[in-house]
Amino acid sequence: MTETPARSATPLDRIADDYVDTIASLSPMTATQLGLPGDERAIDDYSPEGRDAIAEATRKTLREVEAAETVDAVDEVTKAAMIERLSLDLELHDAGESYAELNNLASPLQSIRAIFDLMPTATEDDWATIAARMDAVPVGVDGYIESLRKAAADADGPFPARRQIDIGIDQARELAGPDGFWAAFAASAEVPDSLAADLTRGSDAARAAYKRLAVALSELHDRAPEKDAVGRERYQRFSRSFLGAAVDLDETYEWGREELAKILAEQDDIAHQLYGDGTTTPEAIAKLDADITRQLHGTDALQRWMQETSDAAIEALAGRHFDIPEELRRLECRIAPTQDGGIYYTGPSADFSRPGRMWWSVPPGVETFSTWQEKTTVFHEGIPGHHLQIGQAVYRAKDLNKWRSLLCWVSGHGEGWALYAERLMADLGFQDDPGDRMGMLDSQRLRAARVVLDIGVHLGKDLPDGGGTWNADNAWAFLQDNVAMQSDFLRFELDRYLGWPGQAPSYKVGQRLWEQARDETAARAGDAFDMKTFHRKALDLGSVGLDVLKEALRTA
Repeated sequence: MTETPARSATPLDRIADDYVDTIASLSPMTATQLGLPGDERAIDDYSPEGRDAIAEATRKTLREVEAAETVDAVDEVTKAAMIERLSLDLELHDAGESYAELNNLASPLQSIRAIFDLMPTATEDDWATIAARMDAVPVGVDGYIESLRKAAADADGPFPARRQIDIGIDQARELAGPDGFWAAFAASAEVPDSLAADLTRGSDAARAAYKRLAVALSELHDRAPEKDAVGRERYQRFSRSFLGAAVDLDETYEWGREELAKILAEQDDIAHQLYGDGTTTPEAIAKLDADITRQLHGTDALQRWMQETSDAAIEALAGRHFDIPEELRRLECRIAPTQDGGIYYTGPSADFSRPGRMWWSVPPGVETFSTWQEKTTVFHEGIPGHHLQIGQAVYRAKDLNKWRSLLCWVSGHGEGWALYAERLMADLGFQDDPGDRMGMLDSQRLRAARVVLDIGVHLGKDLPDGGGTWNADNAWAFLQDNVAMQSDFLRFELDRYLGWPGQAPSYKVGQRLWEQARDETAARAGDAFDMKTFHRKALDLGSVGLDVLKEALRTA
């Protein structure tokens, strides 16, 4: 890539940078995630006071951004993006959503534990820091309990559905157990006895905190609504938050149904290519699953295959289809220390001393993995998916303020890009094997199906066959009909959709908006359009709302 001189910081950049520093101070876990200076021994303040402090900092910064003059095109994007994000953050907070966060995947219950995945463990000092942070877990958990109780006290305010409370109780009890994460993590350290005792004490404190959380959730059980659906008003707000764009939910629901039908037809064609005319897609998938040449056995084999697949993709794509800086040509693929079934990416630190990482959390008892189904996942999480998108923003820090390069994350932009990357890799010839292509289509089918399911359930829409309205039971049957995934994984996915409204559709809807932005750019450029240049310019903007992305590309 051609190096350009660093852009001089503007007054608006300084406002944005100051906001990141404030958030890193108020949220030490965010500082750890971003690789910024912060109190590595502390856990976030999840109490109402802590939530309000972040909201007040956001409110102050929003006023400053609105009043700031812009001096160049970068500032124009920054101002539009910050106003959109910060305004929506405050709208969610003022509606009471920040006190009521609880789901099976992405709420403080999981975040407090997950931050330890990013902490270094190479030295005794590292383990001493970990011991201190484990000692601080009770502060974070107890503050979180206060916020949940505050949400519960507001009879008209939002509160998690009973299903999410039950899941939270189970997860908290598991983390409180003597054989759970805390005890195993502390026992894994090879350190002197005195430090081992500190780790044991920290582990015990964390376990006790999660035991209190399980009890508190049990006490709040009857306050939780039985109905999973959040309704149109709340859902519209969540959708805007995850997309950075306002979409017509009813049109999007119908589009999701049409997209699902197209993918089903394409899968049928692949089934015929693989095993002959008359073979159905479920039959083809069963044969692919039984194909020992497409299987991996054990997590060690899975980790090696992930790394080899990722390394090969980077080598093949760099300089040809994408501009990939040297700093981004390192991606670590790891098996996560948890066993909840999630697959996720964590970005590099600001100085790239901690590389980007793809994590695979394997549920207990799962020993066999199908490469036909998961090759597309490596492209989604790695290159050209999340690793390129997130890493590129970090790499561009010399031209982007810290808010744009490090802090801002819009799911529809990020997850939409990653799903866009999956389909693009197939179009570029990296999924020409019919089995691998079936896996890509299976991934696309899942994402299209959950557009329909997610909007259908939370808006209480009529089922496509006219057999009543959407609910958890028929959503489960719908998923089983449309997703080739092991039952444990699939149940986890359904619980996620029911408890995290609007997030799951942001993948496929985000992909749709990315493809629209590309096609509109190509139409404007005509014969001068270059795909690699489009990707670089789009990713150089960092993670912004998709409406802001389209406008920035239009005026570039």
